[in-house]
Amino acid sequence: MKRLYFLAAMLLTAFCANAQQAIFEKHDTRSPQFNDDGTVTLRIKAPEAKKVTIIGDCIENGHSELQQQDGIWSYTTAVLSPELYNYRFYVDGAEVQDAGNIERSRDVRSFMSTFIVSKEEGDQGYLYQNHNVEHGDVAHVWYDSPQLGMKRRMSIYTPAGYDKGKAYPVLYLLHGAGGDEEAWLTLGRTAQIMDNLIAMGKAKPMIVVMPNGNASDDAGPLESGLKKKEQPKTTYEESFTDIMNYVKSHYKIKKGADNTALCGLSMGGYHTFRISMLNPGTFGYMGLFSAAVRLERSQKSLEEQLAEHPEAVAQLKALFAAKPHLYWIAIGKDDFLFQQNVALRQYLDKMQYPYEYFENEGGHIWRNWRIYLSMFAQRLF
Repeated sequence: MKRLYFLAAMLLTAFCANAQQAIFEKHDTRSPQFNDDGTVTLRIKAPEAKKVTIIGDCIENGHSELQQQDGIWSYTTAVLSPELYNYRFYVDGAEVQDAGNIERSRDVRSFMSTFIVSKEEGDQGYLYQNHNVEHGDVAHVWYDSPQLGMKRRMSIYTPAGYDKGKAYPVLYLLHGAGGDEEAWLTLGRTAQIMDNLIAMGKAKPMIVVMPNGNASDDAGPLESGLKKKEQPKTTYEESFTDIMNYVKSHYKIKKGADNTALCGLSMGGYHTFRISMLNPGTFGYMGLFSAAVRLERSQKSLEEQLAEHPEAVAQLKALFAAKPHLYWIAIGKDDFLFQQNVALRQYLDKMQYPYEYFENEGGHIWRNWRIYLSMFAQRLF
């Protein structure tokens, strides 16, 4: 018996040693290295490699070959403006993450190492960092969706002080195609943006609800939920009331359109467009970020589609008859959905429906969507 106890103790000791091993591992390549001149040096140790390349939005032209010295391959960026940047190495063609950098994120199936540049309080990079401010909480909750016929997961941010009993307004924040209920938290930096804007007095404390917009899945990325399901009973847009009902019954929220906002990027922008039409008078604030603007998958223009769907024309009329506080459209000049947004604005102008428009550089990228959320949140409630 003593021998058995001894063996068990030895196995437990070995397990603990292996579990703790990573704490004591040392990386002799400093990466990323933030230089005094505003550049950043990225490195990887690969002494046997014949060729190392790097891709990312911090790299000039998007990609570059690295230079090698004593088995350490390095690349130094140009001077970078405040922002969150991502990159990835390829060693002799094989994808490799930066072993010296624990910060990384997933976008659909793609993993990238990340870092943040900030030069002063309040700049874009500052909003994406954790600071010594009051922090909100993030919960991953399951709700019942009778309309989709399954239980589904969503992420919910509650501001600092929520547990003290006060009710708060609600922002429903929707992800794009390929994303899930964690996309806005990881790639979008929602918790950091909200914590910092609220602490700076630039945004009002609010609850932020981030659902999974893939109607055929219960949780996680598209088609990789916990179990495979049959086709949903209805569309995600039609089932959105299940989400709102859960939030109303489980969270302390202020009621009415004056205290309810809805926004989303790309597919989430399409969802915002359609959900708001299906629920006129429900949302006092709507934000379409690089939105896919259509009624159906079609090569026809938005106006042609509306002509074939008089019920949608009536829904838009009812939406603006409710006099929402803000209908906000934002998109980059190089976004592949730019012309769809031009068509939407032309229709709104024709109908004299009030909206606000923001246009900036860049395309269909998270860098823009983080900016849009930062701007939109400051306009709410």
